Amino acid sequence: MSDHKSRSETEWRQTLSPEEYRICREKGTEPPFTGRYWNVFEDGVYRCRCCGEPLFESDTKYDAGCGWPSFFAPAKAEVIEEAFDDSFGMRRTEVMCRKCGAHLGHVFPDGPAPTGLRYCINSASIDLDQDKS
Repeated sequence: MSDHKSRSETEWRQTLSPEEYRICREKGTEPPFTGRYWNVFEDGVYRCRCCGEPLFESDTKYDAGCGWPSFFAPAKAEVIEEAFDDSFGMRRTEVMCRKCGAHLGHVFPDGPAPTGLRYCINSASIDLDQDKS
């Protein structure tokens, strides 16, 4: 597999749909209640759309009522990279895939136990892998 962080803009545009590119590479956000996974609660692992890294497990997904897939913890802490985001006059913590740098969404301190966190993730940034093998 190629080094995902060194892919060119052209390579990303060839790999991703225009909407996936806007969200994953340009830090966009899909409208609430429109993404593929906002109301999906099937078993599996949610992987990074750009590089396939396992990011979230279905047993940490919950309905936060916000219109985006929400998780209370990543699959492993080291798969997520965080950065301060003050865009649009808001103070938020952006979450990205550590392996490829894809924008995933944001994390907020208003989630359920046991972490108290809500990883609010764009459906366009993830793929549900239901393969049990």
